[in-house]
Amino acid sequence: MNVIHVPGSLEERTFDQLVQALGGQGEGRALFDARRVHWVDPYGMLALLAAGEVARRGGERPLLQLPESAEVASYLARMGFFEHAAELFELHGPRRRAGEGGHSDVLLEITPVRSHADVHAVVDRVNERAQAILTRQLAYPSREAFQFSVILSEVCQNIVEHSGAHGWVATQTYNWARRLGRKVVVIAVMDLGVGFRGSLSGEHAARHGDRWSDAVALEAAFIHGLTRFRDPGRGQGLQQIRKLVGRWGGKVSIRSGTARIAQVPDWDDAPPMEERLAPFPGAQICIVLPARAEGAA
Repeated sequence: MNVIHVPGSLEERTFDQLVQALGGQGEGRALFDARRVHWVDPYGMLALLAAGEVARRGGERPLLQLPESAEVASYLARMGFFEHAAELFELHGPRRRAGEGGHSDVLLEITPVRSHADVHAVVDRVNERAQAILTRQLAYPSREAFQFSVILSEVCQNIVEHSGAHGWVATQTYNWARRLGRKVVVIAVMDLGVGFRGSLSGEHAARHGDRWSDAVALEAAFIHGLTRFRDPGRGQGLQQIRKLVGRWGGKVSIRSGTARIAQVPDWDDAPPMEERLAPFPGAQICIVLPARAEGAA
């Protein structure tokens, strides 16, 4: 049995710990020990699902020891985590039903994305909630709350058009009182497909020669708007997201393969580019949108 210890705080900043532990496992069945998890956000939930699918690809269905914290279990239930985890893991430990958590301001529970129809369903489901939560809790004007749905649509379209595999999306609001002093929306989107390097290789690898890498591919897509399509105007989605989130003072990070690129606001200290990370398939996107500061135009 290969025991993989899940970080106590499961989020974007600790994802690499999980990937390293997964990559270091030997042969045999994997056991994910999440009993000590005391905090998890949408990115962390999708990360655990993605890690479980990778472990399952290697052979036997992995086991998952669920968090012992009643608060964490309640939140996982509200986000629909147990339903999706049961498809990937053999689950052990306390579970709660979705109705046990009481009222929730979840913007979008964990939702699979496999087709364009799924993308439209995601946007339809989140529109009403986004208008209510972003305008009332985060002080966004209605027009910009609508653009939030555009962001969700674009990142989900990336799964359908580029990954060659299915993925998941989830988003939630939080009060980052100590970290930022404001409420935020956290958007997580993940897939386990070919990744940015695999998607762009056919069209762009030759011109870069030996320099072609996960980091170069991420920079080409995120900064320069390159895509595997030759059609003019295609591939602008990520650039639009980067500009829009930057205007709102938010953060975008994309991890793919062995690299991560990020647009980093003043309130975060993450590096804009990381290379030579532990390899992980597909692409993992995290977007954080803070509430509008008082007096913002």
